[in-house]
Amino acid sequence: MRVLITGACGFVGSTLAAGLKEGWPRWDLIGLDNLIRAGSEMNRGALRRRGIKVVHGDIRNPSDLETLPRCDWILDAAANPGVLAGVDGRTSSRQLLEHNLGGTINLLELARNWRAGFLMLSTSRVYSIRQLAAIPMKPKGDRFQPQPGGARIRGFSRLGVAEDFTTEPPLSLYGSSKRASEILACEYADAFGFPASINRCGVLAGAGQFGKADQGIFSFWIHSWRAGHPLKYVGFNGTGHQVRDCLHARDLLPLVVRQMQKPDAKKPRIVNVSGGAGHSASLRQLSTWCEQRFGARAVGREKETRPFDVPWLVLDASLADRVWGWKPETSLEAIWSEIAAHAEHHPKWLETTLDP
Repeated sequence: MRVLITGACGFVGSTLAAGLKEGWPRWDLIGLDNLIRAGSEMNRGALRRRGIKVVHGDIRNPSDLETLPRCDWILDAAANPGVLAGVDGRTSSRQLLEHNLGGTINLLELARNWRAGFLMLSTSRVYSIRQLAAIPMKPKGDRFQPQPGGARIRGFSRLGVAEDFTTEPPLSLYGSSKRASEILACEYADAFGFPASINRCGVLAGAGQFGKADQGIFSFWIHSWRAGHPLKYVGFNGTGHQVRDCLHARDLLPLVVRQMQKPDAKKPRIVNVSGGAGHSASLRQLSTWCEQRFGARAVGREKETRPFDVPWLVLDASLADRVWGWKPETSLEAIWSEIAAHAEHHPKWLETTLDP
């Protein structure tokens, strides 16, 4: 089996590449990355030491893909991530769409030419912001909690947001770019007869994640707390009650291997992949954990809620369990402890991995 992994020097791509090499050493892995993220060069060296070929290239440029050796699968872990991407003044909207949508088109054309399978990592942010905000919530302890007797919303239950929850815009430019990519992946797979799977991921976390709040809030918060960097609760009256689920990136490995080894056109192409309700927490709860680990400190408040923020977003991953036999394996405590240990051993991590 030969697999092309795009975004191979990012946190998720490098975690999957390293895990595949360790668990399936006979597979031929080729990593592709444009190396524009601070910290990606460190992962490039680590992958090469494992015997993984890493190619410097950009999925936005078809010519960068022309000389790659033919592969059996494309594992697409490349993206310009973050719900504020394209609107925060740091990344242009055109850049976002060229990367997340244009890049996907180029990879789908590559899959068509190679007759290769296509496996895409997508996001929970493909779900409608308006409908997420319409889920009735109340504070309970240190977190928001959905109200069981509230309005009936399709695709929502006590387990979280399922795949049939509406994806009607507004989603954010980031969310729409990923949703459009999902649709095209399904269309290409049907039109040209190659296998495709799309995994909608919740918040991914783990040691070695780069230090950006909008891409890995759990890692960012723990590193910042230990380093004494300023932190604040943003939105929802500055309470820190907003909730997200948490999944270790390595827990994706059993799923992506099953999807590549035994593709099945009868199974749903799109599944949620997340820690679920059992691996979810609020920022306030994370702060309490950090206080116990590192000591007390002040956290600021900004009451105004930013565009695209939602109070509670937990994915229901029960479909992935039913059709692929997949469940998250790493506990929330284990994920946070791993990140904390990494922060203690790499005290300058945020400075090293934050873009200038």
